[in-house]
Amino acid sequence: MDVHRPEEAVAEMPPHACSSEQVLARLAVEPRQGLSAEEAAARLARHGPNALPAPKRSSALKRFLLQFHNVLIYVLLAAGGVTALTGHWVDAGVILGVVVINAIIGYIQEGKAEQALDAIRDMLSPHAAVRRDGHRREIEASELVPGDIVFLASGDRVPADLRLVEARNFRVDESALTGESLAVEKGLAPVGAQAALGDRSSMAYSGTLVVSGQASAVVVATGAATEIGRIGALLDSVEALSTPLLRQLAAFGRMLTWIILVVAAAALGFGVLARGYALDEMFLAAVGLAVAAIPEGLPAIVTITLAIGVQRMACRHAIVRRLPAVEALGAVTVICSDKTGTLTRNEMAVRRLLTGAGLIEVSGPGYAPQGGFSRQGDDLDADGLPLLRDIACAALLCNDASVRQDGADWVLLGDPTEGALLGLAGKAGLEFALERERLPRVDVIPFESEHRFMATLHRSHQGPLRIYLKGAPERVLALCDGLRGEGGEAQPLESDALRAGMDGMAAEGMRLLAIAERTEPAGGDGLDFAGVEAGGFTLLAVCGLSDPPREEAVKAVARCLDAGIRVKMITGDHAATACAIGRQLGLGHEVKALTGEQIEALDDTALAVAVQDTDIFARASPEHKLRLVQALQSRGEVVAMTGDGVNDAPALKRADVGVAMGRKGTEAAKEAAEMVLADDNFASVAAAVEEGRTVYDNLRKAIAYILPTNLGQAAMVFFAVLFGMIMPITPVQILWVNMITAVTLALALAFEPPEDDIMRRPPRSPGEPLLDRFIGWRILFVGGLLVAGSMAIFAWELRLGASVELARTAAVNTLFAGELFYLFNMRSFTAPVLNREGLLGNRYVLLAAGVLVLCQLLFTYLPAMQSLFGSAALAMDSWWRILAFGLGVLLIVELEKALLRHVLKARPQARV
Repeated sequence: MDVHRPEEAVAEMPPHACSSEQVLARLAVEPRQGLSAEEAAARLARHGPNALPAPKRSSALKRFLLQFHNVLIYVLLAAGGVTALTGHWVDAGVILGVVVINAIIGYIQEGKAEQALDAIRDMLSPHAAVRRDGHRREIEASELVPGDIVFLASGDRVPADLRLVEARNFRVDESALTGESLAVEKGLAPVGAQAALGDRSSMAYSGTLVVSGQASAVVVATGAATEIGRIGALLDSVEALSTPLLRQLAAFGRMLTWIILVVAAAALGFGVLARGYALDEMFLAAVGLAVAAIPEGLPAIVTITLAIGVQRMACRHAIVRRLPAVEALGAVTVICSDKTGTLTRNEMAVRRLLTGAGLIEVSGPGYAPQGGFSRQGDDLDADGLPLLRDIACAALLCNDASVRQDGADWVLLGDPTEGALLGLAGKAGLEFALERERLPRVDVIPFESEHRFMATLHRSHQGPLRIYLKGAPERVLALCDGLRGEGGEAQPLESDALRAGMDGMAAEGMRLLAIAERTEPAGGDGLDFAGVEAGGFTLLAVCGLSDPPREEAVKAVARCLDAGIRVKMITGDHAATACAIGRQLGLGHEVKALTGEQIEALDDTALAVAVQDTDIFARASPEHKLRLVQALQSRGEVVAMTGDGVNDAPALKRADVGVAMGRKGTEAAKEAAEMVLADDNFASVAAAVEEGRTVYDNLRKAIAYILPTNLGQAAMVFFAVLFGMIMPITPVQILWVNMITAVTLALALAFEPPEDDIMRRPPRSPGEPLLDRFIGWRILFVGGLLVAGSMAIFAWELRLGASVELARTAAVNTLFAGELFYLFNMRSFTAPVLNREGLLGNRYVLLAAGVLVLCQLLFTYLPAMQSLFGSAALAMDSWWRILAFGLGVLLIVELEKALLRHVLKARPQARV
């Protein structure tokens, strides 16, 4: 880089730490003239357009082929190949179709993830007002270059990173970039070189929104060099993690593959070497064993169960963009939540009024005219307290904002602080139009940072003129010589008492604003600074404003804590504000915050220790949020991250489950997340956790249901080879069993409702295997029952003189009978099912049972099925034996569950 180029010398010192004159000199630009067209073109060629670069992406073909890079898919493809070797081309085609459909779904979902960076690029302003060659003109924002002089006004989106040159009442909403809930007041004075992003008051950053005032500024960074571009690069570099379920399924698939290969090879070798069977005969037997052991329907069951979870979550306002996130949310051990707009409404609200009548509490949301007033726990009637109505009237009339109702929401047009004052007036029951007609405005001194107040003059139709004043408490108090009492009487200003009250509100993270009034003799028609600064005002109230927590968020946090899930708040706001909100959310009374500056000072090891004992993180930048998520994951935590701003996007992508706000969230946050909350309600996260846990429960039930069948079939083939018996089941019959089990019976378990204690359990360990000791025992136990029963019936039928085809048909139906009754057992791992709810509570189980019975009747008696599968018609006495075995399985497993409940009761720390 050529450091002698004047426009690049600004990199020697951060522009926020330089005076505007220094920055202009370094960029070689005169603010009244701007850049020349020739110089702007040269700099555009040198720096490139003011746009975020498109990320490097894999080709469509590579992305599609990568969908097949999964151990379970390999197992499924192997199953399809084995099925084709048996000549069962229809089933082989079905298996291949499942693989291709899963790949297409994954390809589409992955393509959606790449829209995250596109969403960030869309935040850039499309146009900009600049001065070039001494003339003001509008150009495409992409044509901006370092050194351009840009003009900004209320409502504009900042088009690049700018150093302010002139500013008048200039305030910027930076919440999407920094997470700070309040609009930031900007000025010209430089700040420290190490100042946090949210404290750089001399800068305006690309993608943020001008709330009020006007400014001119010089461009210091464009495109990828901007702060928002840096976040885009950070997001592009973050690798999305696999979910716990996918990791467990991959491990399970690898284990199962090796077991199947080893057992099939052992059976092949034993049959050829020990029994003397022909190699081709034993190869077919080994193929049959492999077909029996592979759970072909498991990937489909996983996909369908997750899809059902998606539908359930959608009904509870949680929109899932990637299927595995359904289960992963149920596995989380820590939820990291952004504060602004997630735990809070991102709406300023007046929470307290410090008045001559004492401290008044204000309830209700920010801008909506809903809520009330109380003092020391007693409700207040605004109509019966003239002081309260006077405060509300002043808040309404000394105000330039407006609100309108949009459905159930109230939308603010103007400054958030003034919106909160309108909400106060609405809660007091004032009719806005009537009050403005009763006291029409005559003149105004708008708020400016130099004098730190706003004053309005109002004419009364029946009395003297009235001046309303609002502004910074120290400025307004200096102009007051009295305090309005409850009955309207004037009281002396007690500075110590007022200061103590204001200090208490400030300690709770509230923003303070004072409101005062003064009456004027009739006849005046204007306001001036000298007249206002002459004093003589009466203080009405000091308002404490904050962005309060959602009421439902408080309950949701408590529910998560009850479920053993820690909640950590990560915000760009100040530490005092964050701690105050944390206390209100129930994160503890002695909460402490770790600030971004402190995070910077910690290495990764120290940060991993600190995150365990800290639940609030303040003044956090996008890098800090990302590091915090990574620190938690390094300790083995499964992390969900909620957020709504572009500053949250990297952490959302890195988290095990990213959860974005759907209504007020930025598109960048939504596209980086796996799940979007349609109602922006943190309570929906708790509901989604419940659904996620239910999905995982149902998947475990489906696995514990399917695998005994596969074990039973494989064991029947293995024992037949081991003891030199006639095969009790053929490969084509095994495929029939596997297909029907997955399509009908196991699928019914995906619809199971949550068990009663699901949100009272601690989170499962991230390292917990999918097949724990309990499920392993259940699989062996039930698989043994199915093997014993099916082979006993097969031998019994042969002993009675039945044909091999009939004996095999009886064995297959015995296997199905055991599976059918075991399905009712698996409605709960431990709870009894021999009751009305257990037997009749899931209509899908009853429907699956009906479909199964019909399929087996067709398998047994339909001539076409007999030709295809080698089955034969059974007599009624065979059915009685088969039915008795199925009922026996039900009762034996219920007895095993009763013994297990006894063990769990004796050892309450034990967990299933």
